Amino acid sequence: MPSKKWDQLREQLTKEGFCVYLPFLPGFGKTSPPKKPWSVSDFSEFVLKFAQKQNLKKFFLLGHSFGGRIAIKLTANHPGKVLGLILCSSAGLKPKRGVKYWFFFFLAKIGNLFFSIFPLNLVRPTARRLLYFFVQEQDYYQAKGVMREIVKKVIEEDLTFHLKRIQVPTLIVWGEEDRITPVADAYLMASKIPNSKLVILKEAGHGLPFGKPAKLTQLVREFCRRIYP
Repeated sequence: MPSKKWDQLREQLTKEGFCVYLPFLPGFGKTSPPKKPWSVSDFSEFVLKFAQKQNLKKFFLLGHSFGGRIAIKLTANHPGKVLGLILCSSAGLKPKRGVKYWFFFFLAKIGNLFFSIFPLNLVRPTARRLLYFFVQEQDYYQAKGVMREIVKKVIEEDLTFHLKRIQVPTLIVWGEEDRITPVADAYLMASKIPNSKLVILKEAGHGLPFGKPAKLTQLVREFCRRIYP
């Protein structure tokens, strides 16, 4: 189910004359997860079928974070369906494993042994949660069952190759203080997508659609009106 955090952005876009659709992605919110681990392609085909059920022959597509992965894949595979693409703090690039990652990886291995001893095993869940927080893998920690396999599968897929396949006009919006998807990813996406424009917003983090809905609405309106007056 789409998060209520999207309500303010949806309301502002609606006031600007847009008809806004928020698909219920399987496994997110209160919706049931898929029966098997889905890939990014599975989610993109799900969104495409959703659009077809709404009788949308062509549409603007906005993807934030995980949704950006879906938007990239859908636009690359079905360019005739998308009028324009908006990527907002989008995921999609495989993270580089730096010194910090390998340090925490080693720490996790040692911790499994250390926190298996009574009474330290009683605080093991808290220790694991803190570890995933510092290594920025909270989504994986919070996911359970098939959703954990989905998160793992999705994160391992690097969509860099698909960026150059995007031929529609693309607006890339990023928060300068984003700590989840680094700003370096924004510049890389802009360099790979042929017809793209990059906007970096100051005093904004990863939750850009919820923290700066008015500014994002303005950028989306200007972008869409240039393509479809």
